[in-house]
Amino acid sequence: MKLIVGLGNPGRRYAHTRHNVGFEVVNVFAKRHHVRVGQRMCRSVVGQTFVGDEEVFLAKPHTFMNLSGEAVAQLCARFRIAPSDLILIYDDLNLPMGKLRIRLQGSSGGHKGMISIINRLHTDEFPRLRVGIGQAEGETVAYVLNKFRRDELHAVRAAVNRAAEALESIVLEGVEAAMNKFN
Repeated sequence: MKLIVGLGNPGRRYAHTRHNVGFEVVNVFAKRHHVRVGQRMCRSVVGQTFVGDEEVFLAKPHTFMNLSGEAVAQLCARFRIAPSDLILIYDDLNLPMGKLRIRLQGSSGGHKGMISIINRLHTDEFPRLRVGIGQAEGETVAYVLNKFRRDELHAVRAAVNRAAEALESIVLEGVEAAMNKFN
């Protein structure tokens, strides 16, 4: 069993912002697998599907980014998910726009959602898929909470679709195989 969690902020105000790339990837993955992510539980919206023979839960926390660890810890406890079976998707300022990076473990890189998750799970040993949103132009908070510019949309949409493919690869073939294909 796997738990795929896309990070973002709930509400229309934050829809399609740089910080909500994780939500966008979960949406595309869910659409590909014909599953609705809408059941409320553990301070999140959740959906369930199968990818091959693997049962997969999809989640979008509704705790706001900086408190993502609260929802993720509750989801892991509810579904009895080990950190190695958790896959997180989130935005990364340190990657160029549209670039993907899959890792088995690692630090937060300063991402406040990841800091929250690492603190609540007491480990950084879980797979993650980072989607590059490029360096901040001005103040970081304003940058991540703004929508993508029109000239960025093509790269972002392509990255979100590739990220959904990468998730399928992680589930079906394992993290290391996906790293070789998508990093």
